[in-house]
Amino acid sequence: MAWAAAGLAITVCLAGIFLAALRPDSATGSGSSTAAQPAMGSAAAELLQLDVQSTPLDLAPDFTLTDQHGKNVSLSQYRGKSVVLSFNDDECEDLCTLLAQDVAAANTDLGSAATDVVFLSVNANPLHTAVQDVKAWTDGHGLASAPNWVYGTGTPGQLSDVAASYHVPVSVDPKTGEVVHGSELFFIDPAGKEAAIGQFGSGSANTALFAHAMAQTAADLLPGRAGQSVGGPAPSANAGPSALGQPAPAFTLPGLADPGTQHSLDGAKGKYTVVNFWASTCSACVGELPELQKAHTDLGSSVAFLGIDVADPAAPASALAAKNGTSYPLLADTHGTTAGAYQIPGLPFTAIIAPDGTLAVRHPGTFSAEQLEYVLHTLTNAPS
Repeated sequence: MAWAAAGLAITVCLAGIFLAALRPDSATGSGSSTAAQPAMGSAAAELLQLDVQSTPLDLAPDFTLTDQHGKNVSLSQYRGKSVVLSFNDDECEDLCTLLAQDVAAANTDLGSAATDVVFLSVNANPLHTAVQDVKAWTDGHGLASAPNWVYGTGTPGQLSDVAASYHVPVSVDPKTGEVVHGSELFFIDPAGKEAAIGQFGSGSANTALFAHAMAQTAADLLPGRAGQSVGGPAPSANAGPSALGQPAPAFTLPGLADPGTQHSLDGAKGKYTVVNFWASTCSACVGELPELQKAHTDLGSSVAFLGIDVADPAAPASALAAKNGTSYPLLADTHGTTAGAYQIPGLPFTAIIAPDGTLAVRHPGTFSAEQLEYVLHTLTNAPS
């Protein structure tokens, strides 16, 4: 297998996400509206890449689809509630996996206010439009028990019309079936008007902080709630991703199966270290775990391996690792703090740290054992 590596910044992705320009036009609606007044501060607004819309606000385009339970769902039926509208590929197992984790965490932060907030998602995959497809994604990503999670689907034409009405780009590679779609988050107030537009991107990997910002923005749109803080930690800064050749973000995390133990990146200094970010709810991660274990076995003690389970329940994650015979240390990044520090664009994601502690490789998507070993051999045999 031939590999092209530019500066060893491997860029193979399972699903690409690109940002679209904000909608330049929409139908202006009537009635009262609530302006977005984020109570979380500028750092959290930056994390969301939040763009608060100017008044008078525009009425969000209405649509009718079928939800994961086979029932008709329309945007207008949620008047009186705050709606966070997203576009989500029901076959996506990387960035969209983080969306599911953030929604679950946001509901925790919202507390009782969650009954007045709806996380409404539109299927962005025109090749998998069946109700069972969006239901399987919902169930497989831990949102089946969230009553305010609504995942709408329809015919390819219906889905295309909804995306076009919000100016969200969606494209499909005819050879691979890979879907690329916009990552906008539309915050719609109880009057049905677009109050703010955010972006779901690499910053969303920091589950606790991104979820807090998302929950706060939604809650601020509710009557009488503006300025009242929701639960969860608020970010104080939004650091960008480390550049190749620069020091990798340090971390100390508890063991996944044994929270009483602590593991740090410094503990592996002096050798190349493979840091793999994963979750048991990510099917691509599930398929990659045996490959990583094979590479770990093949390479022996010459290369250190650390697996970081991101914002995932410990029991199913530990069970999955045991089933796959994973023998390298697995750590629990319960709130996604370390994932956020590495600004991962989705799951799975692998960083390779050089013996001097600098970042050598950022790799979104899966690695096969052969691919990973090739990259490591290239690194170790590179002229100094």
